[in-house]
Amino acid sequence: MSDGGSGGVSGAPGTPGPRPVVVVTRRWPAAVESELTERYPGVRLNETDEPLGTEGLRAALREADVLLPTVSDRLSADLFGTDVRTRFIGNFGVGFSNIDTEAARRHGITVTNTPGVLTDTTADTAMLLILMAARRAAEGEREARSGRWTGWRPTHLLGTDVTGATLGILGMGRIGRAVAHRAHFGFGMSVVHYDAGPPADPGIPGARRLASAREVLRTADFVSLHVPGGPENTHLVGAEGLAAMKPTAFLINTARGEVVDQRALAAALRAGTLAGAGLDVYEDEPHVPEELRQLDNVVLLPHLGSATMGTRTAMGRLVLDNLSAYLEGREPPCRVV
Repeated sequence: MSDGGSGGVSGAPGTPGPRPVVVVTRRWPAAVESELTERYPGVRLNETDEPLGTEGLRAALREADVLLPTVSDRLSADLFGTDVRTRFIGNFGVGFSNIDTEAARRHGITVTNTPGVLTDTTADTAMLLILMAARRAAEGEREARSGRWTGWRPTHLLGTDVTGATLGILGMGRIGRAVAHRAHFGFGMSVVHYDAGPPADPGIPGARRLASAREVLRTADFVSLHVPGGPENTHLVGAEGLAAMKPTAFLINTARGEVVDQRALAAALRAGTLAGAGLDVYEDEPHVPEELRQLDNVVLLPHLGSATMGTRTAMGRLVLDNLSAYLEGREPPCRVV
């Protein structure tokens, strides 16, 4: 880890300091890293881009005034010891289930995230997975690349039509609404949805809010997950929910890995009680279960939901906006704790 300077502050939360020690857990787009080092000479960049791990994160909380983690950095309660120095955590990502927010609150730490700026990019990825899973694109790409393709024939890699099918959305927040808009106005899909929060109007003609998540699973041809992670949604889609889905249906997850029971999903895909799936997130990243990797009827992406240069740069700048507000004694625009 490189250190752009030394010194730090240990004042009260929200009190600006001359040279805060800032730890960044992974590499960011170069333009945002440059802006960060210009503003804060005490920044420590992770030049290797390797995960800090449990002990590295524990040390960062002990040594830094400001910690800027990603959604893959697990800041569990046991890391927040009595010697925590950190007073601001700026999460690089819209989700923050990777952070024990109650532990942060007990230690007087402000936590922020980066909502909004990754909505369209993540919605695009969900649509990509829908199309890839339905049209067996990953299977076809592997076949063509390996030289096993023997030519066009009427029964080769027959998939499922997306246009005119029914899309189910679980979690009608910003990203869920963006996926629904793409699906309905771009592909003529009917939309059914459910959200545990107050009913949301997706702005789509004919869209129906169903009575439960189970009803969405039972009704839809494609189900796209857009709920937050954390204990309340762990294995929201488990063996019983998967059994409720049509055998011709597809499950798409760009939310958080823990939302789906991966073992139950693999069993359903292997048994043919579910036609296919598209996953961008996993319970224990970067580990992808072998039982999923062995299956052709699941598309596996390495957490690419927001992975465009424009979006990741915007995310980094939003982290900086939150940090600047905090250090200047203003309310951070995306505060979650």
